Amino acid sequence: MEKIKMTTPLVEMDGDEMTRVLWGWIKETLILPFVELKTEYYDLGLLHRNETKDQVTVDAANATKRLGVAVKCATITPNQQRMEEYPQLTEMWKSPNGTIRSILDGTVFRTPICIDAVKPVVKNWKKPITIARHAYGDVYKAVDLETSEPGTAVLTFTGVSGETKALTVQTVDGPAVWQGAHNKESSIRSFARACFQYAVDTKQNLWFATKDTIAKVYDGAFKRIFEEEFVPYKARFAELGITYFYTLIDDAVARVIRSEGGYIWACKNYDGDVMSDMVSTAFGSLAMMTSVLVSPDGTTEFEAAHGTVTRHYYKYLKGEETSTNPMATLFAWSGALKKRGQLDGLADLTHFGALLEQAALDTLNAGIMTKDLVGLVEPDFPATAVTTREFLDAIAQRLQASLA
Repeated sequence: MEKIKMTTPLVEMDGDEMTRVLWGWIKETLILPFVELKTEYYDLGLLHRNETKDQVTVDAANATKRLGVAVKCATITPNQQRMEEYPQLTEMWKSPNGTIRSILDGTVFRTPICIDAVKPVVKNWKKPITIARHAYGDVYKAVDLETSEPGTAVLTFTGVSGETKALTVQTVDGPAVWQGAHNKESSIRSFARACFQYAVDTKQNLWFATKDTIAKVYDGAFKRIFEEEFVPYKARFAELGITYFYTLIDDAVARVIRSEGGYIWACKNYDGDVMSDMVSTAFGSLAMMTSVLVSPDGTTEFEAAHGTVTRHYYKYLKGEETSTNPMATLFAWSGALKKRGQLDGLADLTHFGALLEQAALDTLNAGIMTKDLVGLVEPDFPATAVTTREFLDAIAQRLQASLA
């Protein structure tokens, strides 16, 4: 069979631990036998980020802006435990996802991958819920300070004009911890436009929630900007029969649990981080969720929404077979290939990405799956737990048959 050709490379960002292993297996088993793969490769493994003082992450993000499409493996964001585990680290490097999202100024859309054999924990959920997560600011760009004595903290802003504004944060009578977070109006507007455009593209209702009753200025700005940015989309929403509404985050949670799904739920950065984990777990598994970062200029970066599966990686290092679910990483690759095909007018490449996804879903629907899903299937569904390599081989057989 002649391999499918590519004209423009996509940016390939390799990662860490078990997901790095899965990355190689997916390419070897499901992509390279069928596609003349063109990528611009960046190693975002923790040790290489350390060697380059994290410049490789910046380079990968800028390459994504240049080439328009990227696919990213899960990566480690080091904490104190990781500093001890990797003594060669010279710094507790920031989240590479946070760095990339900041440079691309994008919005992350995360949607569960659903199969009939696994029903959501929330029994009335019938359709996937897409989380639209703002990808800039909040705690991910915050600065922290710890103090040991009584005193007063003051937040001060100095404008380029020389004008200053000051606000007393709090006066404390002993040791305390402090955090300063920010956001930019331009980024919030990009977030709002991305959400409205995605709702139009997918013909889904859009919900947005913050806590403007408490954070009257900070969250209030999000609410106001969304209302302003909705104005040019209002007629299109009406034409498509879809709606936009705003509510408080606690009310949104109650509405989401009572709903049947099938809409986009837009959240600020931290809210989106937590709620996407909640939604994906309630639908089945963190490994069963697509995640795509969309920038205002159309630049897209596809990734797995979960971590690096450390526990399985240590088993792998001992030579043990693991049953690690590769679906999120596989869908990152298929999504990137489909997008590259769309942008370059390569129908065969786009079709291949769709066939790859269908082959994976068909394999799961045939009852061949990794252990994390076997424990979640409906009682009358015949399911067999297999190793990751066996699962990928089963997908490859179905993909080969589809292409033939």
